[in-house]
Amino acid sequence: MAFTDRHGGVSGGPYGTRNLGGSVGDDPVSVSENRAITAKGFGLDPAKVVFMRQVHSPHVGYVTEPFGVDPPELDGVYTDRPGLALAVLAADCAPVLLADPAAGLVGGAHSGRAGTAAGVVPALVEAMRAYGAGDLIALIGPMACGACYEVPGALRDQVAAAVPGAWSTTRAGTPALDLRAGIAAQLARAGVADVRHDDRCTIESADLYSHRRDRIGGRFAGYVWLSPEAA
Repeated sequence: MAFTDRHGGVSGGPYGTRNLGGSVGDDPVSVSENRAITAKGFGLDPAKVVFMRQVHSPHVGYVTEPFGVDPPELDGVYTDRPGLALAVLAADCAPVLLADPAAGLVGGAHSGRAGTAAGVVPALVEAMRAYGAGDLIALIGPMACGACYEVPGALRDQVAAAVPGAWSTTRAGTPALDLRAGIAAQLARAGVADVRHDDRCTIESADLYSHRRDRIGGRFAGYVWLSPEAA
């Protein structure tokens, strides 16, 4: 499991430099090169990385190979194929990575405000369990923190009705959402005991992309994979 940052790529301008997002306005050639650089840096084959068309849904699917140029609308994927990496793009939403090394299963979910309220992470846990996963390890990646993610009060109440742990306030005392706390609570209810965190806030960290902070910018990613030696 690993998370990228915005450094070490070839993109310019507001996308500088390791933008991995393919539909945010950057030069597609630069994005492809950034994805290849990243995969090789992890010891992966760039042709064996799965990217989703993330749409803030609760939909998840099992994968055995990359989708190509027209991925389906999914916000969670899982696999048992060694050497196949799963990538979750983010720039304030939460990339959540899951693994059961004993069962040989890994998964990744994109859990923003809508996806968290809809339960994409519990849906991924359920799907992986149905496929044979047992004790899962979860790693919740960088995202907009509960002290920065300001929302209207009505929206906070709406999300908190589905995910009570997400209710928060900013440092200024205004309504906010704490997606990290909400997702951690979802994982606990799903019986995932080993929950780890990269607790950096995307809005606060200049090393990460943040849509809220920059408006125009790129995407970093969480990667999870089974070592090719596991085959």
